[in-house]
Amino acid sequence: MTGVPASAAGGSSGARRAGPRGTSGAAQEPPERTASGGTAERGATEGGAAGRGGKIAAAAVNQASVWNVANLLTMLRLLLVPAFVALMLGNGGYDPAWRSFAWAAFAVAMITDLFDGHLARTYDLVTDFGKIADPIADKAIMGAALICLSALGDLPWWVTAVILGRELGITVLRFVVIRYGVIPASRGGKLKTLTQGVAVGMYVLALTGPLATLRFWVMAAAVVLTVVTGLDYVKQAIVLRRQGIAERRAALKESEA
Repeated sequence: MTGVPASAAGGSSGARRAGPRGTSGAAQEPPERTASGGTAERGATEGGAAGRGGKIAAAAVNQASVWNVANLLTMLRLLLVPAFVALMLGNGGYDPAWRSFAWAAFAVAMITDLFDGHLARTYDLVTDFGKIADPIADKAIMGAALICLSALGDLPWWVTAVILGRELGITVLRFVVIRYGVIPASRGGKLKTLTQGVAVGMYVLALTGPLATLRFWVMAAAVVLTVVTGLDYVKQAIVLRRQGIAERRAALKESEA
């Protein structure tokens, strides 16, 4: 017995195993097998694929889920539209009490409009349902209020036509130029929305005296902002389309070269 360790006695064999792959007489080590019989390399690949698949599945579940607080607020605003119309036209449409309840429904709808988009962007709750339903709810409550007011004779029809025509026109314009980019909401647009909400809310209430005069001027400001911001959006859309066409032409020339 020499007492030489087995590792030393088998040095040549160990060297062959440790040597580079492909050298003469070198024994290539088989891939390490997992407990399930598969190789570690395949297990890592499958594990990575499973991890990616899990993330994709989780993202799909999150995207498909519409029962979040932002979408619930949007749904509430949609439900408030028929309730508002019923209250607005209740008892002939001129009862101050019914008009007060209608104003409360309109105010809640406007408040939820301020919060649902902010919550969706802040807490990553944006869904396809929200993208479609949110602008529909906005236009529905405002359109219902304007049409009711004009039908009752409280607001000239041309005011309703200008505001609704602008809103629908800009919505269509956004879809037309979306292939070139997105028209961002401007400060003027946000001010227009706020002014419209205040003006329409004042008309929904049965106001008299100085407040009735004040609401006329607030609505006038809302109409002016509606027209000015609408023209600004048209200008942005034209610029965006020209830039998009120019970029496409430049990319096409570069690819041909």
